[in-house]
Amino acid sequence: QVQLVESGGGLVQPGGSLRLSCAASGSIFSINAMGWYRQAPGKQRELVAAITSGGSTNYADSVKGRFTISRDNAKNTVYLQMNSLKPEDTAVYYCAATPLSGRFYTKPADYSYWGQGTQVTVSS
Repeated sequence: QVQLVESGGGLVQPGGSLRLSCAASGSIFSINAMGWYRQAPGKQRELVAAITSGGSTNYADSVKGRFTISRDNAKNTVYLQMNSLKPEDTAVYYCAATPLSGRFYTKPADYSYWGQGTQVTVSS
């Protein structure tokens, strides 16, 4: 089993920045790709960014140029740096991990492990 614990959410004004962290523990050898999803009230969970074990990254069009995903394999931690935040970025953000490899995976069903979520609110 893999446990994921997110941190770093909060309230920020439009144009501000936040950095989310996700610490993995347990059977981390089974993890290949990791990703950040978000879910706003009344909306489906959507992939924000993903990163493979080799460091390749993929982003949703809505966050390209503003968000950066990275991972520190030595610390078993993945990060999401969010800049130029907008009110529409408000959501619960979830960290996810999958043992699958070979391509980018975008569907929530492809990810076996999930964190508990952290709230990000962008408001003045």
